[in-house]
Amino acid sequence: MPQLPFLLVDAFTTEPLRGNPCAVVLDADALDPATRQRLAREFNQSETAFVNQAAPGSTEFTVRFFTPAEEIPLAGHPTIATVTALLHAGRVALPTSGAALTLTLNLLHGPIRVDVVPPTGSEPPLVWMTQRPPVFGATHTPEAVLPLFGLTPADLLPGAPIQTVSTGTPQLMLLLRDHAALRRAHVADPAALGRYRAESDFFSPHLFCLGGATPAGHTFARHFGTPPDVSEDPVTGSATGGMAAYLWHYGYLDTPDFLAEQGHDMGRAGTVQVRISGPREGIESVQIGGTGVVVLEGGLRADL
Repeated sequence: MPQLPFLLVDAFTTEPLRGNPCAVVLDADALDPATRQRLAREFNQSETAFVNQAAPGSTEFTVRFFTPAEEIPLAGHPTIATVTALLHAGRVALPTSGAALTLTLNLLHGPIRVDVVPPTGSEPPLVWMTQRPPVFGATHTPEAVLPLFGLTPADLLPGAPIQTVSTGTPQLMLLLRDHAALRRAHVADPAALGRYRAESDFFSPHLFCLGGATPAGHTFARHFGTPPDVSEDPVTGSATGGMAAYLWHYGYLDTPDFLAEQGHDMGRAGTVQVRISGPREGIESVQIGGTGVVVLEGGLRADL
């Protein structure tokens, strides 16, 4: 029976079984949206990527991202995973000159640029994703938001607004006082969070604090979901982009280049490299970078 190739890729890590896993289905042209959604529920990862065929030698691909619940317009760790899968499967190749490879991924809301930097040693290639210019959305009251995560106003960093920020997918940004508050956070009532999300302007909440999980990091974060999506996403790329825009805009970063860490307390440590371009009041772009590792290859029945 004909099969569609798929790969399971751990993103934002150089070690298998760390970072954030993502299923990547290749040659997905014939899969309609309903089938893609069912497959995303079957894989049960935070996101599954579906990549259409492209002409040999092409550097442009049509890609769609689905959570177990819905299609989303942009996602970071599936972008890293998709490019890692394309390289691994021989659908694209790094230039023999050692120069970077530039790809275009056509997503639900239009194209994005991805640059792949060849490795200098044994580590995988570094994938840089240029996200969309940031959009600062609604602000939210602490009284409405913090009880959803078992937190109080004392857990917020003083003066930090709670705000929706999007670099492609809108995320709710909560800057907490310290690591202790971040580790204490939990979804106190999934149904209440789901109701608040349905009435608001964000896809999912991103909680973070200054100071990495390791001495190398500058930020530490957690990212929560509501059923049927995963309850906590190990390492997030689009939310890291929104977090970077928030931190730079409000003056919480001294430098526009930093390392974001996430997933360490879940046993899935991941690192996201971040670059911000433009002044605080007029950010031009946010780039997130990371590596991926293929941990599984298989085939899907083509008659799904």
